[in-house]
Amino acid sequence: MTHEPPSILLAAGGTGGHLFPAYALAEELGRRGYPVDLVTDMRGDRYGTGFPARSVYQLPAATPGSKRNPIALAKASFTLLRGIRRARNLLRSLKPAAVVGFGGYPTIPPLVGARMLGIPSIIHEQNAVLGRANRALARHALAIATSFRKTKKLDDALEAKARFTGNPVRDAVIEASRTPYPPLDPGGPVRLLVFGGSQGARFFSEAVPPALATLPQPVRQRLKLVQQARPEDVASVTAETAAAGIDAEIAPFFKGLPQVMADSHLVIARAGASSVAELAVIGRPSILVPLPHSLDSDQLENATNLAESGGSWCIEHRAEGFVTVAPCDGARSLV
Repeated sequence: MTHEPPSILLAAGGTGGHLFPAYALAEELGRRGYPVDLVTDMRGDRYGTGFPARSVYQLPAATPGSKRNPIALAKASFTLLRGIRRARNLLRSLKPAAVVGFGGYPTIPPLVGARMLGIPSIIHEQNAVLGRANRALARHALAIATSFRKTKKLDDALEAKARFTGNPVRDAVIEASRTPYPPLDPGGPVRLLVFGGSQGARFFSEAVPPALATLPQPVRQRLKLVQQARPEDVASVTAETAAAGIDAEIAPFFKGLPQVMADSHLVIARAGASSVAELAVIGRPSILVPLPHSLDSDQLENATNLAESGGSWCIEHRAEGFVTVAPCDGARSLV
């Protein structure tokens, strides 16, 4: 008699940084014959990845925010309680063998529900700093998978159950990594990719075109720019780059981004965990500008790690201007 393997429930916040590693694990579990279900927040799969799961469930979730606003805190707490109640019902129905959380407050309801029902759980931390939701869940998780050998905010008790696994990347990233570095001939095209994710596109739309316009004309003529911009910024960025004589493709979203990355000579980006992992796997030099004022400076820690390994320049955006935090000593001259 053949028994179907038990199902695994994945839980991830609705941002790419949480969803993409969950996607990678879902691909691998599927290859091994395990049915996979996904729980995320009400944003769902807004990246259009076509998540490789049997079913995708959406549960109410909220970020508690500042304790200085008791009304907002109460609303968020009520929303999380509703999510936990619905998560328990879902878990009773699905009966997964384990729950794997990938961070973000949407993981709290399913992982708390799993603890209440005695279902084993583990968490994965994508960043070089343990996130706040994962901190709240870590004490009761069986194991903590980390993307960096050193992860801040792990106390001694949590260190004992931490396991360095790296940040899982999707099959599309593995496939893109097989692309050789594009030939860089004197006088030939220089392919530049600029993307910032949901929180960085506006900054790069304002900063990159004027910066590129200051380059000597022979360099600008060689540039082949692919840049992400918010829908409301596409027209202005297109106009600015055209006025500078730069051949540019501007769009709000590039679905095949891993391959676009592989086709580039240089990447300018924020330092979200998935971006850093994909750059490392595909092997493209980058200029990383971490999101300023991010919680616990996680993007700065991510970027510094990659820069210190020789794969990037980390340029910190401070109130007084831009500061090179860690140069990429081994990077080649591109122009």
